[in-house]
Amino acid sequence: MLQADELKTVGDLVRFGASRLNAAGVCFGHGTDNAADESRVLVFHALALDFDVPAYFYQARVTADERAAALEIIERRVSDGVPAAYLTGEAWFAGLRFEITPDVLVPRSPIAEMIQGGFVPWCEPGTLQRALDIGTGSGCIAIAVAAHLGVATDAVDISPDALAVAKQNVTAHDLEDLVNVFESDVYSGVAGQRYDLIVSNPPYVSSTSMSALPDEYASEPQLALAAGNDGLEVIHRILASACDHLTPHGVLVVESGESSAALVAAYPGIGFEWVNFQHGGGGVFVLTAAELARCQAQLSGRCA
Repeated sequence: MLQADELKTVGDLVRFGASRLNAAGVCFGHGTDNAADESRVLVFHALALDFDVPAYFYQARVTADERAAALEIIERRVSDGVPAAYLTGEAWFAGLRFEITPDVLVPRSPIAEMIQGGFVPWCEPGTLQRALDIGTGSGCIAIAVAAHLGVATDAVDISPDALAVAKQNVTAHDLEDLVNVFESDVYSGVAGQRYDLIVSNPPYVSSTSMSALPDEYASEPQLALAAGNDGLEVIHRILASACDHLTPHGVLVVESGESSAALVAAYPGIGFEWVNFQHGGGGVFVLTAAELARCQAQLSGRCA
């Protein structure tokens, strides 16, 4: 049996953590997709190391207290069955750090890649003046839009607890002048407002899938995951009134995830444009204001 004092270096702890996570059969997908990366997140947090430390740090010897702290968080990851971000209290999105609590989803949307690319080719560079982030959660999408593109963004959610986390993150990034966080049930709090960009990572998990979620996903707020029998409950509402809140050249960007096939079936003839990501991920569509206007009767009728 392994003795703790045999783990002498940072690299030893990362390797041990990966083996422990694999042996326990934990589920990944909240920022990492494998045991090695998950272990590195946990160990580096315990040792207060930045992710960009030189490679030779893996050979650095650890103290007894550091080793104990790393082993403790690894065991908590196994025994508690919660995402690493809830244990470390932080996650990274679009190159930015966010404070995370169990009141919000762990940031992981591939929309981050679109933000860093300025939403090109759907948006002309420099044309975005105002954006709306529906279901903001931690505020990660709204903050990334403001930080990377300098765009004034309304960040809305129906959860007071999530909004509290989002406000903390806005303050941490010193973006109070650009990001406005407030309560809104989809468009209820933005009546009469129009945006060049509406973006959302809404709930999209069907009732069948909800009952089969691994523990890690079940640890996240159900309000941010569950979306009715077909997983489209919120997306129906976003689509139905998007035209009323977009400028004539505006675009709608929504992550529909596992419910993408159901979405296409529900709206035959609508020209969803599906985004191809260079760095992995999928299930994100784009609709222009013009396409939404063309299909307004079908969109409104589906949500009626």
